[in-house]
Amino acid sequence: MTDLLVISGGVLGAVLLYYGADFLVVGGAALAERCRVPKLLIGLTLVAFGTSAPELVVSIDAALENAGDIAAGNVVGSNICNIALILGVSACIAPLGVSKSLFKVDMPFLALATLLFAGIEGYFVGVSRWTAAILLAVFIIYLTVRIAISPGEFVAAASADKDAVRQSVWRSLMLTVAGLAALVVGAKLFVNGAVVLARLVGISEAVIALTIVALGTSLPELATSAVAAWKHETEIAIGNVVGSNLFNILLIMSIAPLVRPIATPGILTMDIAVMCALVAVLWLMMAFKRELGRLDGVILLILYAGYITLLAVR
Repeated sequence: MTDLLVISGGVLGAVLLYYGADFLVVGGAALAERCRVPKLLIGLTLVAFGTSAPELVVSIDAALENAGDIAAGNVVGSNICNIALILGVSACIAPLGVSKSLFKVDMPFLALATLLFAGIEGYFVGVSRWTAAILLAVFIIYLTVRIAISPGEFVAAASADKDAVRQSVWRSLMLTVAGLAALVVGAKLFVNGAVVLARLVGISEAVIALTIVALGTSLPELATSAVAAWKHETEIAIGNVVGSNLFNILLIMSIAPLVRPIATPGILTMDIAVMCALVAVLWLMMAFKRELGRLDGVILLILYAGYITLLAVR
């Protein structure tokens, strides 16, 4: 009975994670509404950080609980899910255009971050505080470069009505606080439920993290990118995924181990290899015609289905 309650709490946690992230994104977007910020940059930073908040809270909570496989598996699984499932679905809805800066700046950083994390994980079978500091340093460099190539984009609109801005700020702050609270509670419930479920059905915590936890915390990215593609806001759709993957590796996998170093014996070379391969496939797709078409989306979905099949067999 106790296990059933904990698993039910995990389901409630997934719901709180989704709506918490949604409130956080809406609140943060409203705060930035009065700034002249390109849609791609919004997707890469504000939206990406907001939709990655569930992964951040889940991984930190898992690190505190000494569940290193869930902390790292959540990130690896989410990055696989983001590229193969979310970009696959989004590209099937509408072709996603690839900007020059995304291809020449953000994708190289994503490739670098993925390979760096793969090397750390493969050599140390975990992330220590000093290797986490390296990832955090690369994250700071990425943000600096990303902002530096977009001069003048964060200038507030001078014509904004002061009363409207004041109301927007208060409402945005309330949504942001509510979203953060929901994320904290939801993450705790979700991790507890995932661990209990893993033990009950005899599946390793690493596999649960790579599938259920990863998909659950990727729901905000899925909803955001799918809706953005449907509304033909393709820069937000693709920027959200690339930005989220960068945040997952460089920020989450630096903050969580800084809180408590993590060991990840359950994360196999295959999982890391799939994540690296998908980044390479995505980059090649972009290089071929500077857009992700519906055929590309179908290919990505097939690759994701194949990966999930391998996990099921494992």
